[in-house]
Amino acid sequence: MRLNKFCEIARHCWLDIPAHFPRAELDAFVVMPNHVHGVIVIVDGRGTPCRAPTERFGRPVTGSIPAVIRSFKSAVTKHINEQRSTPGAQIWQRNYYEHIIRDEVSLNRIRQYIVDNPLRWDLDRENPEIVGADFKPAPTKDEPWCT
Repeated sequence: MRLNKFCEIARHCWLDIPAHFPRAELDAFVVMPNHVHGVIVIVDGRGTPCRAPTERFGRPVTGSIPAVIRSFKSAVTKHINEQRSTPGAQIWQRNYYEHIIRDEVSLNRIRQYIVDNPLRWDLDRENPEIVGADFKPAPTKDEPWCT
């Protein structure tokens, strides 16, 4: 897959996460035509992974995974909508999938899944090239993030 301008925006915003969230460390990630897979580790002041609360009174805690993802999705949306001249247009699905990685074996399995994901795109039911796919392109009908 080649990165088009929208995919590059998502990639740049992902790599920029630690600049906005110093306790967030990035691990494996890949930007796909209609989604992103990535591992984010929240660390304490000494760089040690920690269990951080995610919500307080129903709102994301500053620096938590929900806060990081919300900020990332917002930045990507803003920049893509600037490029397309479509202010306020929705790009992302409402939620996201979160998984707590508890050990090195799981981490390595997830890293491999992320690395292999682009290789499986040709078989993905959301790939618009597959006949009968139920794909809803993002961010535009003619221009997916990656090609």
